[in-house]
Amino acid sequence: MSSTGFTVAAVVVAAGRGIRVGGGLPKQYRRVGGRTVLARTLAALAAQETIDRIQTVIAADAGAFFRECLEDLDSAARAKLAEPVAGGATRQISVRAGLEALAASAPPKVVLVHDAARPFIDAALVARAIEAGRAHRAAVPGIPVTDTVKRIEPLGDGIGRVIETPPREALRAVQTPQAFVFPALLDAHRAAAEAGLDGFTDDGALAEWAGLPVVVFEGDVANRKITQASDLIEADRALSGDAQPAGRAAMTQYVTRLGTGFDVHAFTEGDHVWLGGVRIPADRGVLAHSDGDVALHALTDALLGAIADGDIGTHFPPSDEKWRGASSDQFLAHACGLVRARGGRIDHLDITVLAEAPRIGKHREEIRARIAAIAGVPLSAVSIKATTTEKLGFVGRAEGLAAQAAATVRLPEETEDTLDAQAETAMRQG
Repeated sequence: MSSTGFTVAAVVVAAGRGIRVGGGLPKQYRRVGGRTVLARTLAALAAQETIDRIQTVIAADAGAFFRECLEDLDSAARAKLAEPVAGGATRQISVRAGLEALAASAPPKVVLVHDAARPFIDAALVARAIEAGRAHRAAVPGIPVTDTVKRIEPLGDGIGRVIETPPREALRAVQTPQAFVFPALLDAHRAAAEAGLDGFTDDGALAEWAGLPVVVFEGDVANRKITQASDLIEADRALSGDAQPAGRAAMTQYVTRLGTGFDVHAFTEGDHVWLGGVRIPADRGVLAHSDGDVALHALTDALLGAIADGDIGTHFPPSDEKWRGASSDQFLAHACGLVRARGGRIDHLDITVLAEAPRIGKHREEIRARIAAIAGVPLSAVSIKATTTEKLGFVGRAEGLAAQAAATVRLPEETEDTLDAQAETAMRQG
């Protein structure tokens, strides 16, 4: 059960054969950055506190592959997994199998349907999906289309006559996770099956067929799908310790940028503080608009500083009630997504917490692991330290706590040139 009492489950579709990637092994069971694609997807979903249950749908003969994936997951992630069920010949049949399994055990109120081959999902996207699903009953994430799209009439031999050029402003490339009120999606799948239809490759389209109004919410360009062999290579580079940013050739030159961040919050009544995405018992809480996680706030600002993209208040203004009490992992995930959207790579994240109390020593490794999961970086790329101020200043008087952070990122030279040009333009206009 989620903290809001609103039950959310995820169906992960992993029954495909993934033959386009080659090599004889389905893409969801190939390893990227040392772990299988499916394990990375399941771990990313299981890390979200808002998701209560995960129902995986696999091929009938893939039990051994799935058990190997489980070895890549920690006990907390495995605890959220229901027993996998067998899928069918089409994606639609597989999704329905997952929905029926949930209906037979503990039907959720909201269900997310996600592709196993999208391991780069983050907390911010999950939060947007759940919010949109609750508010609109059927919602899919989409990103703007940057290429001009033509609708054609096929003439044969790979030739087609242009019929229409839709305006790009009205087009979106749809991703997963797609979010639905559970009973509505299950009814739609059952109706399609009764009608003899099993070719829907997108649950949003099936919902439209069933008469459900479907909305599109903001997707994430970093939430790419592994489809071709080149996608596996790029994902492995992005997730390996010596990785280059995905989608870039080996000859691309990179520049290193360092960003810093600082945050402070005063103490108030309470029984815990949030630090690095971990709830730590304390004799006081902090006064804040969101959850007051000084470590994640400072780290978010450090990443935004490294790409010269404002600060946390620019992206998540405290005047917006939407962010009151918000979990700060959304802020860090958003900043990481912005780095990757520019072809960048996060090399290292370093945080120093300044506080007389609470002590973080026994929580250090849990915090490192949580930050690594949110940022999608190896554990070795995260450092957290703590110090006091020798009884000096507001920290020394135990009136509050603070954190400072540094983030090292690499950006393609072309991105660096673009940022410099944007800065020059802003100076001319300002």
